[in-house]
Amino acid sequence: MNCRHLFQAALAACVLSVATAALADQYPSKAVTVIIPFPPGGTLDVVGRMLAQKLSEQMGQSFVVDNKPGAGGTIGASAAAKAKPDGYTLLFSPSTFVSTPMTMPTPPYDAIKDFTPIALVAKAPLAIAIKQDLPFSDVKGLIAHAKANPGNVSFAIGSSASAGHLSTELLKRAAGIDYLVVPYKGSAPAYQDLIGGRIDAFIDPILGSASHAKAGRLKVIAVTSKERVPSLPNVPTVGETIPGFEFYSWYGLWGPANLPADIRAKLNAEVNKALASPEIKDKFPPQGLQLTPGSIEDFVKFQQDDMAQAQKIITEGNIRVE
Repeated sequence: MNCRHLFQAALAACVLSVATAALADQYPSKAVTVIIPFPPGGTLDVVGRMLAQKLSEQMGQSFVVDNKPGAGGTIGASAAAKAKPDGYTLLFSPSTFVSTPMTMPTPPYDAIKDFTPIALVAKAPLAIAIKQDLPFSDVKGLIAHAKANPGNVSFAIGSSASAGHLSTELLKRAAGIDYLVVPYKGSAPAYQDLIGGRIDAFIDPILGSASHAKAGRLKVIAVTSKERVPSLPNVPTVGETIPGFEFYSWYGLWGPANLPADIRAKLNAEVNKALASPEIKDKFPPQGLQLTPGSIEDFVKFQQDDMAQAQKIITEGNIRVE
C-alpha cells in the first residue's frame, strides 16, 4: 500500500470514528424498545420496568418494555437478536437466556455470537422451600431424609433449564443424594402443590417463597447465595452445610451483535447510574436481589463463568428440551 492509500485509509477510519462518536452523542433520539422474553408480573418484569423507567428519565427518551414470552424465553431473545444493532432494540432477560439454548437440539440463537453484552443488572439468590409438615428445618435434615428415602423425595421445577432446575441438579450432586424431579408449567402451580403437600421441595427465587413462608404455608430452609440475605436473616445459606455451594438467577441487558461500542458504553454507564439511584438501590436488596453495577468487562467475564457452570450441570444431568 502506497502513502496515498495509507492516507486515504487513515482518513476513512477517522471519519468513521467521528461519525460513531456523533451517533453515540445523539443516542437515543427516539424511543427504545426493551424486550422482556417472559410475561408481565414476575420479578424480572418488575425489575425491567423500573430500570426502563429510570433510563427514560436519565436519557430523555422513552424506554418501552415489550413482553414477548414463549419457548422458555427464546422467542423474545430471538427477536432481539434479529433487530438492527443501533441501540433501539435491547433485551432484558434472566440467566435462562444462556442456559435454555444449551438444552435444545437446534438452538434458536447463539448467546455469544448473536448478542452484545451491556450490563449485569442483578443477581437473585434462590431459596429452598419444603412442605410444612416435613420433620426437619435445615439442609442437613433434607439430605438425611433424601438419603433415607432414595428417589422418593420430590423436587418441583418451574421450567426446564431454569435457575431453579439447575440449582436442583447442582444440589443433588453436591449433597450426594437422589430425588424425583417433577416438572411444572411455571412457579405458581409448583407452589400450589408444595403448599398442598403433594410435592416435598422447590428451589425458586426468594421473592416467590418468602410470603408463603411468612404465612406459615411452607418452610424456607436455606438460600443459595454466598451470604445470608437481609430479608431472611435467620435462614442459613446452603454453603453453611455444603461448603462452596453458591448459585444465582441473574438479570442482564444485551443488544444485538455488532452494537456500536460508544452506544454500548453509554448504556452501561446509564444502567450503573440507575442502579445507584434510591428508587432502585433501596427497593430490591431487602427482597433478596443483589444489584450488580459494573463494567462491560465484568459482565462478559460473569456470563462466561456462568455459562461454563450451566453447561456442566446440563451435561451431567442430561437436561434436554425437545
